[in-house]
Amino acid sequence: MKKFVLYLFILLYFMSSVKVYAESYPSISAKAAIVMDQETGRVLYEKNPHEKLPMASTTKIMTLLVALEKGNLNDIVTVSKRAASVGGSSIWLSPGEKIDMESLLYGLMLNSGNDAATAIAEHIGGSVENFIEIMNQKAREIGAYNTHFVTPSGLDIGIDDHYTTAYDLALITRYAFRYPKFAEIVSTKEKTIPWEGREWDRYLRNKNKLLWIYEGADGVKTGFTNKAGRCLVSSASREGRRFIAVVLNSPPMWEDSMKILDYAFSKYKPYKVLEKGELIKKIKVEGGKENSVSVVSERECIIPALEDEKQDVNLEFHFPKSVKAPVEKGEKIGYVTVKIGEEKICDVNCVALKKVEQEDFGYNFQKIIKNWLKVLNPS
Repeated sequence: MKKFVLYLFILLYFMSSVKVYAESYPSISAKAAIVMDQETGRVLYEKNPHEKLPMASTTKIMTLLVALEKGNLNDIVTVSKRAASVGGSSIWLSPGEKIDMESLLYGLMLNSGNDAATAIAEHIGGSVENFIEIMNQKAREIGAYNTHFVTPSGLDIGIDDHYTTAYDLALITRYAFRYPKFAEIVSTKEKTIPWEGREWDRYLRNKNKLLWIYEGADGVKTGFTNKAGRCLVSSASREGRRFIAVVLNSPPMWEDSMKILDYAFSKYKPYKVLEKGELIKKIKVEGGKENSVSVVSERECIIPALEDEKQDVNLEFHFPKSVKAPVEKGEKIGYVTVKIGEEKICDVNCVALKKVEQEDFGYNFQKIIKNWLKVLNPS
């Protein structure tokens, strides 16, 4: 009887543990998914994050990124027959129509215009093919090594090598958010843009439903093809933190996205590790009018952490033993690596608090005289 009670207790313990884990780490329908902190890049949730999958119109995140880096918002683009004839979602461009680049970018992201994607690619790259080369080069630069683009729109009929991973797509989106214009476009719910030859403007409405229904939602892009299924890259900001969620091949993409974002926001709280300008250490200065310089953190560092992880936060210091004068105020001296246990979270650059000038002959002579006087008058 005692053994039976013991076995029953053990069984109930493990059943309750499984239940708690299931409730804390959501189960979703998506084939692959991830939640990433935009500030640090820390992964907060993942499911098959490195599986290569088609991504449909979430491709346009990279199209927008390249356009912002290589293009000019004020450029006037002449629409080609090829661009105007691209099928699927469109903003109803006509051959020969002239439209500004900024309007095309809104049409690209709000209405998911495949015609806009092609017009952008031709204008910036000279050809769609050249633009795709730029897209792939940028992916490698960002570190999205398991991504390969074949089209600027995400259309994949008859194409087998247009793919990414949930991790890579989050990485690309995180990088793109460094541009304020990117954040502005992907968070826009509605927009009107010119329509050449018409008495009215084009009306655009963002297909990302989360912008209307999810607290803090501020981006970024939907996607669908028969091959890719339903895909969504979304983002939301709360308490000064922005989390990026990716779901690939997810029939209930809205529900899946909200579920994993809810998980991330409920479990991971902002934890301040460093203040901006916080004194880190003093570094010896060789040949300077002062013997050392104070080194401070260049920026505030706030990381997403589980409650029981805060005790495991630790810092690794990467500094030279000394620096040579002159040292400029704000000059980078070294950096601090923030870790939770053995997991690297981010690096924080550290800079000189003030300027240290190089010692000159006059300064050296004064120093020699002072030392000599100290010897003569030790009192």
